[in-house]
Amino acid sequence: MFRNNPLGFILGLILVPVFGIGLLVFLVWHLKNKSTKLSVQNGEILFEQGLLSKERSEVSISSVRTTKVKQTFFNRIFGVGTVEIYTAGDSPEIIAKGLPDPNRIRELIKPAH
Repeated sequence: MFRNNPLGFILGLILVPVFGIGLLVFLVWHLKNKSTKLSVQNGEILFEQGLLSKERSEVSISSVRTTKVKQTFFNRIFGVGTVEIYTAGDSPEIIAKGLPDPNRIRELIKPAH
């Protein structure tokens, strides 16, 4: 969690003594992270979100047009980032935030043209 958002993590730590608000922030953050999954296997990309209700997106690697990696300064220092996957159209089909080593993930799903 620290690597993904160091300033938010420090703020959460500061808020822990304030009626446990920081603990609530960490709990929500942890549940959000655990309820998001990106997997690449057998030529398919599967992105799942949600804890109680699920939203799933499946994209064939052959239909990927562009893969974009976004990293802030702190993201680059800690080796995390956001991966956006575009198929047809101008908006990304999948946006996966807080992934470790996003450039390696981009290489896995890079369109083979």
